Order: sequence, then structure tokens, then C-alpha cells
Amino acid sequence: MLVLAATPIGRVTDAPPRLAEELAGADVVAAEDTRRLRRLAADLGIEVGGRIVSYFEGNESARTPQLLEALENGERVVLVTDAGMPSVSDPGYRLVAAAVEADIRVTAVPGPSAVLTALAVSGLPVDRFCFEGFLPRKGGERSRRLAELAAEPRTMVFFEAPHRTGAALSAMAGAFGDDRPAAVCRELTKTYEEVRRGAVGELAEWASDGVRGEVTIVVAGAAPHSAVDTDAASLRTAVDALVDDGLTRKDAIAAVAKQAGLPKREVYQVVHVDED
Repeated sequence: MLVLAATPIGRVTDAPPRLAEELAGADVVAAEDTRRLRRLAADLGIEVGGRIVSYFEGNESARTPQLLEALENGERVVLVTDAGMPSVSDPGYRLVAAAVEADIRVTAVPGPSAVLTALAVSGLPVDRFCFEGFLPRKGGERSRRLAELAAEPRTMVFFEAPHRTGAALSAMAGAFGDDRPAAVCRELTKTYEEVRRGAVGELAEWASDGVRGEVTIVVAGAAPHSAVDTDAASLRTAVDALVDDGLTRKDAIAAVAKQAGLPKREVYQVVHVDED
């Protein structure tokens, strides 16, 4: 059996009781960081019962067949990452997919989740949401991704590195508008937990001097039919703004057409009337 075991995102006392049981009783524990695993086990007052192997982004492809072999031999493999649920923006997907393909049972120890915690405390609608993980690091790719999401009606949850939080929020303001409601959740469940709520433009200004700690950003979805005005001047302005952010004109036209709910050729014609 493969057991995906959630680990605390902050306080060790948030660990579910089953986590200690699974770590103590496993034949194999695959850990994103073996040193953190040993510290966690010490904090939980247990000893890891089986052998410990590393399983992180750099060796995930190579290690998966070895862990699959252990599973096929009848061993109980417990997978843990540094924080939260394995495979959610963390190593684990490859092993889960391989185990499912091999008809091996996969289960989970439910527990702390930065995605759901941030969503719950954000003050934004939670009836429908989507998780977008980490945005691309490069400015042009990031702007393109956000342009595709500008008309998304569901609340959106993002992970972000602290040193890129300011740039990400600025890009969101450009793609979604300065006044789109959002929340920046920092160091969730930890001693210095902070939740900043406000318009995304205001949050971008707040984060411009730098942010510390683990960051989760929650952004309200687009109001119906309000992502982009469809008059010619607004369409040209929206395309120019995306081009300034690094998109090619072709990609900018496609993104604006999607936001406005118009055929690409119609936006193309409007934009190029001004250029001809």
C-alpha cells in the first residue's frame, strides 16, 4: 500500500495522530527532506520504523521505479513532503500514477493544507475555487498565464516564493485590474502568521519592499462580463498592456479575446485598424 501522509504546515501539534502511527509502522518512508523527517519524528516522539529514502524533485523520476518495486513486493510505503499533502505542488504525482497503473492501493492520511487554510481565512468566496500552484518565474510566461486566468470566475489560489511575491502581485494587478480583491497569507499556522486582505494593487504596493516566509495568495474570481470592456479603445489598451508585460502581440490578442468572449479575428481586426 502507498500512503500519502500530510505533514504540518506550521505547528507540529497540527499533525494528525495517524501520521505518527504510519511513520512508526512503515516498511519504507520516502521523504522530500530526510533531515526534516527525522526532526518531525523526534517532535512526534516516535522512531521511524522502516528504512528512510529521499524522494524529491531532483530524484523523483529515478526513485519512483524503486519505490514501485517495494510496493509490488508487498511493502507499505509512506510518502511525506516538507509540509502539507504530497503531490500537491510537491513530489508524489509520479509515484501515485505508477501505483495506480500497477493496481496498487493508494490511500492518504488527511491533514494540514496551505491551499484550504488560505482559502478559508481569505474572506473570499469559497463555494467554487481552483488551485493554480506556482506561477512561471519568467515575466512573459507569468503574464501569459495570468492573462488566461483574467476571466476565471472561481476564486484562485496560488503558491509563491517570498522573493517573487511583489512581482507576482504586480503582474496580477496588470492582468486582473488593480481593484480585484485578494489576500496574501504568510506563515500560515506559525508564530508570525499574517493575512493581508485588500485590492491586489494595494497588496502589490505593500509587497514591493519584500515579503518573508511561506506565501499563499488568494484572488477573487472575475465578476461576470467584467474582465474586459469590448469597445475598440478598451480592447487596444488591454492588448497593449499585455504586450508591455512581455507577451507577443499574437498571444496578447488571443488572451484578450478569451477575456472578452470574442473571436480572435475580431480583436485582431480592431487592434490592427489602429496600426494600418
